[in-house]
Amino acid sequence: MGTLTKKVVISKVEGTDLAEKLEEVLKKIGFKAKGKVFVKPNMCMLKYVPGAVTSPKVIYHLVQLFRNSAEEVIVVESDGYNYSCDLAFEKTGIKEAAEKAGGRTLNLSRDRLVQVNIEGFRVKKLFLPKTLFEVNSIVNVPVMKMHEFTTYSGAIKNLFGLIPDSKRIFLHPHINEVLFILYKLTKPITVMDSLTAMEGSGPTRGSCVQMNLILASECALALDIIATEIIGINWREISHLNYIAQKTLIDRQSIRVIGLDAKYYRKFILPTIDLPVKIQHKIYKHASLTKVVFSQPELIKVLQKVVLCYRRVRKRIFS
Repeated sequence: MGTLTKKVVISKVEGTDLAEKLEEVLKKIGFKAKGKVFVKPNMCMLKYVPGAVTSPKVIYHLVQLFRNSAEEVIVVESDGYNYSCDLAFEKTGIKEAAEKAGGRTLNLSRDRLVQVNIEGFRVKKLFLPKTLFEVNSIVNVPVMKMHEFTTYSGAIKNLFGLIPDSKRIFLHPHINEVLFILYKLTKPITVMDSLTAMEGSGPTRGSCVQMNLILASECALALDIIATEIIGINWREISHLNYIAQKTLIDRQSIRVIGLDAKYYRKFILPTIDLPVKIQHKIYKHASLTKVVFSQPELIKVLQKVVLCYRRVRKRIFS
């Protein structure tokens, strides 16, 4: 059992009171922005899809709120494997939201790098953005959703995007270690956008679920544990959450929920593990194989077309 109680706030958003509820949950966890603040949304697509990408409305209100006390608010993300973060900022509406609220955006893949040496893990070093170590606080703004490769994606998984290398996919064979290292290094405040969640084959192909919730905590792991409880998932079966819990001695008994009860809202549909996902799972078990396969962008483009065709045919057969 953890020795320190971690607070997780759950708030229901009704009508047009989003800004008010965001201010309320941050106050309840005792966070006030100061100096330079990073805001890290989940921005995994080139368009805004509710339940997959953090809502621009949430980003707008958070940036506006932080600008009341902080000197600078920067919304950050890194390039994806096959897309530019700058283009994603534009297409999702997050850049417009950030700038309208008095902040700015930063592509971490264009930032100077700092080598972080790591002891006691298979991953011996990470190259992280220099600016990451110059901010007063990091506010992580993930989405509540399922994920084909980690079952659940939430607060801690969203930290993976702080690694600026678009080939961070090479780190997937060691993702539990990498996420733990990022969690310990960054110590983020987390505000989870659960207005619309995603069940099924997330992080991008799932079905939207209207939740109208905002969750907040000074502890990303505690928030993820409560989020999985809300959607009827056993957090101990989520590999990276169980791994980090063992490393930090945080468990459900060490978490105090404030606001709404962490009741079971509905059982989320699990991701469909079809043949392409099974194959990718197998690839991720081997670091060398992951590098060989994902070092060839042109091959990946061909494989993505094959997978798309396979899924279309399969859908027709079984529909």
